[in-house]
Amino acid sequence: MKNTKKGFTLIELLVVIAIIGILSSVVLASLNTARAKSRDARRLADLQQIKLAAELFFDANSSEYPADIYAASGSLSPDYIGSVPLDPLGDEYAYELASSSTDYCLGAYLENTATASSTQSDESCIASLAGVLTPDDVNYAVAP
Repeated sequence: MKNTKKGFTLIELLVVIAIIGILSSVVLASLNTARAKSRDARRLADLQQIKLAAELFFDANSSEYPADIYAASGSLSPDYIGSVPLDPLGDEYAYELASSSTDYCLGAYLENTATASSTQSDESCIASLAGVLTPDDVNYAVAP
């Protein structure tokens, strides 16, 4: 008697499921790296936007930078920037005004350390912003 049933064996199905699982894990790992790079690119763009708004504030307010970029009054928003952007993960960017009010440090934590080391960062600002962001330290900073 001939077996005329057509279909896949259990082993064939398990092999296919295993292959699909391996391929999906590789794709997800690549996707997470791309997401981190995307967040870092947004951070760099946000810092440049805030820096430009701070320079506009400086020109309009007798050569002084704002005391706090996120304050409700006397800040950058809405006169110099529509709204001060937050980090892509929802935190505020680190900002510290120098005692003379004519200098500041603005920083963020970049997830991709290659990006942090390949871009021009103000090393003295990184040291002064240490501990401002929690739980991560600043590894990229800009100054006027």
